[in-house]
Amino acid sequence: MSVETENVTEIDDDHVDKLAAELGESIAQLPVYQEFLQAKAKVENDADAQRAIEEFEQLREEFQMARQTGQATQEDLRKVQEAQEELHDIASMSEYLELQNELEARLAEINDLVSEQLEVDFGEKAGGCCQD
Repeated sequence: MSVETENVTEIDDDHVDKLAAELGESIAQLPVYQEFLQAKAKVENDADAQRAIEEFEQLREEFQMARQTGQATQEDLRKVQEAQEELHDIASMSEYLELQNELEARLAEINDLVSEQLEVDFGEKAGGCCQD
């Protein structure tokens, strides 16, 4: 990605928006992003993975409702954890999760590069106002 400066003394919002769009387009071309999309499609088309996702989501929802009413047990938690382990053991899901982690790491690196220029780390600020 090249940035042409055409003797710009003041950068306007449109120019920054254009650069941001170019950054997004470049990120979309990264091999790790393309691999992530392929892994996501595999999970979406894997009947076993979809069944396991539905089962896990159902158990997790039931557990959360039981926890809110004070009815959750250790056995309920164990069932949710087992369903999650079974889901993660499916090859397509395992690959998807690995690539998701790799993509998140790459995006964090990009965030760090942008933040260095601003002397602000927006990735650290997840909410709230002024933090020391």
